[in-house]
Amino acid sequence: MRFDEWKIIGFDRDAATALFRRGINPLAAVFLCSRGITTFDDAVDFITDKPSDIFDPFLLRDMDKAVTEIEDAIAKNRKIAIFGDYDVDGMTASALLKSYFRTRNVECEIYIPGRAEEGYGLNRPALDYLKSVGTELIITVDCGITAIDETDYATQLGMDIIITDHHECKDTLPAALAVIDPKRPGCEYPNRVLAGVGVAFKLVCALENSRPVSALLREYGDFVAIGTVADVMPVTGENRALIRAGLNRLVAEPRPGLVALMQAAGAPRGSIGTADIGFTLAPRLNAAGRMGRTLLSVDILLTQDAEEAKTLTAELCGLNDERRKLESTIFTEVEERLRGIDPKGPIVMSGENWYHGVMGIVAARTAERWLFPAVMINVDADGIGRGSCRSFGSFKMYSALARCDDLLINYGGHEMAAGITIPRENIDEFTRRIREIYHETVKIPPVPTLKVDFEVEKARLLSLENVESLERLEPFGNQNLPPRLVITNARIVLLSPVGNGKHTRLRVEKDHMTFDCIFFSMESSSLGVAEGDAADIVFEPQVNEFRGRKSVQFHVLDLKPHRRG
Repeated sequence: MRFDEWKIIGFDRDAATALFRRGINPLAAVFLCSRGITTFDDAVDFITDKPSDIFDPFLLRDMDKAVTEIEDAIAKNRKIAIFGDYDVDGMTASALLKSYFRTRNVECEIYIPGRAEEGYGLNRPALDYLKSVGTELIITVDCGITAIDETDYATQLGMDIIITDHHECKDTLPAALAVIDPKRPGCEYPNRVLAGVGVAFKLVCALENSRPVSALLREYGDFVAIGTVADVMPVTGENRALIRAGLNRLVAEPRPGLVALMQAAGAPRGSIGTADIGFTLAPRLNAAGRMGRTLLSVDILLTQDAEEAKTLTAELCGLNDERRKLESTIFTEVEERLRGIDPKGPIVMSGENWYHGVMGIVAARTAERWLFPAVMINVDADGIGRGSCRSFGSFKMYSALARCDDLLINYGGHEMAAGITIPRENIDEFTRRIREIYHETVKIPPVPTLKVDFEVEKARLLSLENVESLERLEPFGNQNLPPRLVITNARIVLLSPVGNGKHTRLRVEKDHMTFDCIFFSMESSSLGVAEGDAADIVFEPQVNEFRGRKSVQFHVLDLKPHRRG
């Protein structure tokens, strides 16, 4: 059991019955009501997108300036560079703009800094290089909002900069030609949680203002969907509409590189959803950035040749295997260093031989394992630490870093995830202060609670047809989680370890129906149940397809021995 509490929301039975009578599938009707969608009109709004869901790009402050400057640069044949980031959001944003400029017959270079050598964002050596190859205009994607000194330096070199970003702003903005960020002060754009690729897409929408957004989504929606899901942006409102359009593109007309990647990863091309992006495609694309080969993933996204796509994808999968080994080795060291220790606040840990590219994954796993914010720092030979921060619960990481800025060389990110650069000698004081801020702002430590939509009282409700109706309610994700259901008093008829014992496969019986289950990252010996026992199970229902046969499968999130009464 991984959660202390299950919070079962339940549903309005009368409202669910009314939706069913209007033609909505019974399981979908119950789920919608558990999410507070109780009228037929609201259900239709949830299921279908409207033009009003996509906002005018010119509501983003400085968008008009950016369009003017870019059109002027194209007209004068000025050399343009796209400066991106090494995560999937930055990769897809870079690929989107590059793909768009190709349609305008504008050749531009993509520059993405090396994660280990340069770190995040604009930096002077990169700007020196771009100047040396004749760059006249730099457009940043998914970075730049805090690059005040670097923007000034680029200007001194004679280059202009347009910044597009979605990260938190500091008190002062860079002195660029245009600064586009939905979080900047004075920006009236209704969606403050666009991904970096979402902001880049809005720039294209503004440049192509006479074309319908639907047409632009058919061209670039797949990039937007992948980057938005990978960056764990809320899957609500405009983001949800953008992702849905992108999923349609991924299914109907996937790019050669994404076809090869889906085949290599075993993702179901015909029914790809947000979970396939988040757990299958994105980690592999991210591996290139983590292993210092970011442009490999960009090439996969942009290639138009199927054979080249297969070659590049094979190389990427090899890098992903290396990434997994490094991550596992470092996380094992973290576990050893914390053995016998009961943390009472944020976990800050550093190492001199850690691979910087996997710090974010290790920090995320540490936060999930010990239920506290985590900061993992790799210290190089010069005594400079580059760290990844992951929050947990209600703790606002970015705000806390702002209160430690005197200890940091640089920082940036979101309230839930951020990055820092810090001198080795400041790490101890940083650790003390971040813990002090945590205890000052988080009065009640979060209790691991699993929110459940409703209990399935009759197993027949989990028919293949009904579960397929839930899949048609995609996309799901952050702040709009997939359906989470619970069944009680289900008998375990089979329990076996898989994946070298790291995961557990189960078969359970309820009301004379049997269901196959998979419980990831949970060893069989840790379940507290055995074959023949009765259990209560929280799960996400899925449609599994194997050799042309479809069946309902449970993706188990938690399990408890059933207690009668």
